[in-house]
Amino acid sequence: MPLAVLAGAVVLVVSVVVGMAQLVSVGPVLKGRLPHLGGLPPVEHAVSRFHVRWYAVTMIFLAFDMEMIFMYPWAVVVATMGTAAVVEMFLFLAILLAGVVYAWREGALRWT
Repeated sequence: MPLAVLAGAVVLVVSVVVGMAQLVSVGPVLKGRLPHLGGLPPVEHAVSRFHVRWYAVTMIFLAFDMEMIFMYPWAVVVATMGTAAVVEMFLFLAILLAGVVYAWREGALRWT
Protein backbone atom coordinates (compact mmCIF):
# COMPACT_ATOMS: atom_id res chain seq x y z
CA MET A 1 0.00 0.00 0.00
CA PRO A 2 2.70 2.61 0.86
CA LEU A 3 4.46 1.88 -2.44
CA ALA A 4 1.25 2.57 -4.38
CA VAL A 5 0.79 5.87 -2.52
CA LEU A 6 4.37 6.88 -3.28
CA ALA A 7 3.99 5.95 -6.95
CA GLY A 8 0.77 7.94 -7.12
CA ALA A 9 2.42 10.95 -5.53
CA VAL A 10 5.32 10.77 -8.01
CA VAL A 11 2.94 10.56 -10.96
CA LEU A 12 0.95 13.50 -9.61
CA VAL A 13 4.03 15.69 -9.07
CA VAL A 14 5.44 14.87 -12.50
CA SER A 15 2.08 15.60 -14.11
CA VAL A 16 1.82 18.96 -12.36
CA VAL A 17 5.37 19.94 -13.34
CA VAL A 18 4.89 18.94 -16.99
CA GLY A 19 1.50 20.65 -17.10
CA MET A 20 2.89 23.88 -15.66
CA ALA A 21 5.79 23.78 -18.11
CA GLN A 22 3.37 23.46 -21.00
CA LEU A 23 1.19 26.21 -19.59
CA VAL A 24 3.93 28.83 -19.20
CA SER A 25 6.21 27.84 -22.09
CA VAL A 26 7.17 30.33 -24.76
CA GLY A 27 6.09 29.36 -28.25
CA PRO A 28 8.65 28.25 -30.83
CA VAL A 29 8.24 31.48 -32.82
CA LEU A 30 9.33 33.65 -29.88
CA LYS A 31 12.22 31.37 -28.86
CA GLY A 32 14.15 32.03 -32.07
CA ARG A 33 13.65 35.80 -32.00
CA LEU A 34 14.63 36.62 -28.41
CA PRO A 35 18.23 37.48 -27.48
CA HIS A 36 19.86 34.81 -25.37
CA LEU A 37 21.63 35.86 -22.16
CA GLY A 38 22.51 39.52 -21.77
CA GLY A 39 19.63 40.90 -23.79
CA LEU A 40 21.85 41.65 -26.79
CA PRO A 41 21.98 39.63 -29.98
CA PRO A 42 25.12 37.48 -30.29
CA VAL A 43 28.07 39.07 -32.05
CA GLU A 44 29.94 35.86 -32.89
CA HIS A 45 29.30 32.14 -32.97
CA ALA A 46 28.88 30.42 -29.61
CA VAL A 47 31.79 28.02 -30.14
CA SER A 48 34.28 30.57 -31.47
CA ARG A 49 37.86 30.26 -30.28
CA PHE A 50 39.43 32.40 -27.60
CA HIS A 51 42.84 34.00 -27.86
CA VAL A 52 45.58 31.96 -26.21
CA ARG A 53 46.36 34.72 -23.69
CA TRP A 54 43.08 34.01 -21.89
CA TYR A 55 44.34 30.58 -20.85
CA ALA A 56 47.01 32.14 -18.61
CA VAL A 57 44.35 34.28 -16.95
CA THR A 58 42.20 31.17 -16.51
CA MET A 59 45.03 29.25 -14.86
CA ILE A 60 45.72 32.11 -12.44
CA PHE A 61 42.02 32.32 -11.61
CA LEU A 62 41.91 28.58 -10.93
CA ALA A 63 44.99 28.81 -8.71
CA PHE A 64 43.40 31.49 -6.56
CA ASP A 65 40.10 29.63 -6.60
CA MET A 66 41.90 26.61 -5.17
CA GLU A 67 43.43 28.93 -2.59
CA MET A 68 39.97 29.87 -1.37
CA ILE A 69 38.91 26.21 -1.26
CA PHE A 70 41.84 25.51 1.08
CA MET A 71 41.42 28.68 3.15
CA TYR A 72 37.81 28.10 4.23
CA PRO A 73 38.47 24.89 6.18
CA TRP A 74 41.74 26.37 7.43
CA ALA A 75 39.87 29.34 8.89
CA VAL A 76 37.70 26.93 10.89
CA VAL A 77 40.61 25.04 12.49
CA VAL A 78 43.29 27.74 12.75
CA ALA A 79 42.36 28.64 16.33
CA THR A 80 42.69 25.05 17.53
CA MET A 81 45.84 24.21 15.59
CA GLY A 82 47.77 27.33 16.53
CA THR A 83 50.99 28.61 15.01
CA ALA A 84 51.62 25.56 12.84
CA ALA A 85 48.47 26.23 10.81
CA VAL A 86 49.43 29.87 10.30
CA VAL A 87 52.92 28.92 9.13
CA GLU A 88 51.53 26.31 6.73
CA MET A 89 49.07 28.78 5.23
CA PHE A 90 51.74 31.43 4.72
CA LEU A 91 53.91 28.79 3.04
CA PHE A 92 51.01 27.88 0.75
CA LEU A 93 50.43 31.55 -0.08
CA ALA A 94 54.15 32.04 -0.74
CA ILE A 95 54.10 29.17 -3.26
CA LEU A 96 51.10 30.75 -5.01
CA LEU A 97 52.79 34.16 -5.01
CA ALA A 98 55.94 32.61 -6.48
CA GLY A 99 53.82 31.19 -9.31
CA VAL A 100 52.25 34.57 -10.03
CA VAL A 101 55.65 36.30 -9.96
CA TYR A 102 57.02 33.68 -12.36
CA ALA A 103 54.06 34.16 -14.74
CA TRP A 104 54.48 37.91 -14.54
CA ARG A 105 58.23 37.70 -15.18
CA GLU A 106 57.73 35.39 -18.18
CA GLY A 107 55.21 37.84 -19.67
CA ALA A 108 52.15 35.62 -19.36
CA LEU A 109 50.16 38.57 -18.02
CA ARG A 110 51.23 40.99 -20.77
CA TRP A 111 48.45 41.80 -23.27
CA THR A 112 50.54 43.28 -26.06
